[in-house]
Amino acid sequence: MIRRAVLSGTGSALPARRVTNAELAQRVDTSDEWIVERTGISARYIAGEGETTATLGAEAARAALAAAGLAPESIDLIVLATATPDQTFPATATKVQTLLGIDDCVAFDVAAVCSGFLYALTVADSMIRGGGFRHALVIGAETFSRILDWEDRATCVLFGDGAGAVVLSAAMEPADPAEARGVLATRLHADGRHNGLLYVDGGPSTTGTVGKLRMKGREVFRHAVVNLAAVLGEVLDEIGLAADAIDWLVPHQANARILEATARKLALSPDRVVMTVDRHANTSAASVPLALDAAVRDGRVQPGQILALEAMGGGFTWGAAIIRY
Repeated sequence: MIRRAVLSGTGSALPARRVTNAELAQRVDTSDEWIVERTGISARYIAGEGETTATLGAEAARAALAAAGLAPESIDLIVLATATPDQTFPATATKVQTLLGIDDCVAFDVAAVCSGFLYALTVADSMIRGGGFRHALVIGAETFSRILDWEDRATCVLFGDGAGAVVLSAAMEPADPAEARGVLATRLHADGRHNGLLYVDGGPSTTGTVGKLRMKGREVFRHAVVNLAAVLGEVLDEIGLAADAIDWLVPHQANARILEATARKLALSPDRVVMTVDRHANTSAASVPLALDAAVRDGRVQPGQILALEAMGGGFTWGAAIIRY
């Protein structure tokens, strides 16, 4: 029988320091009203001393393992999505592996910025379906505060730090496809022609520096609404579902206006959109699993429901997944 990957646990982690819009307004020329009106963001979390992408990722992974009822040694695959690794190399996934006390498993990073978690989920799903892995940790973790230009009020107000994780476990395909749980379908895209709209102006092979984030917000907004609605349509068509079959849309938490516009394009009620951007801002690859964990833990997501996950990030990269919880 065919193997599939089911979602057996979720977890999340945020840094200790919470920064409100009012606090940020003391540092840059902005205001709480301006930020909320344009983005829906009220606060974000900023990593402090000793907090890194790896430590946040490990904390989220521990919570996901506890929810799944698994010990760390059960994990044989870690795929970590990040644009802000602890080091150029080795992979931050290997640091998470060590922090979890796992002596040996496959561990590597995926870099697709805000779409990173969807890319990582697709990779782990494929590897589980291939038959070589039983339990995988899929993590999105970021410390974007360390690549922000704190003099650029158009970008520094948008981002925060955090991590989210899920455990995917191998299960056999049921005889009745209608009873199948787990990852039902994924679809990914990339178009490098739009590099100059959302990027970091540094890198080891170009400037020898980390660089700072740069973004042309209006252009990114326009592409995001079109691309996200399109890729959700594609992944739904792949498995023969209509948009009204979605119980919960769990989108990348970039901007409340993008979330609202995407829901309108799909004719989905705002009540069916999981929105957490107000509380932790845009956490890039961490935002989808952070939102998913919030909805699972507060009881909104129930067994058997259909979840649609989607994200778009620098590159451009974008993607979507349909999961039956």
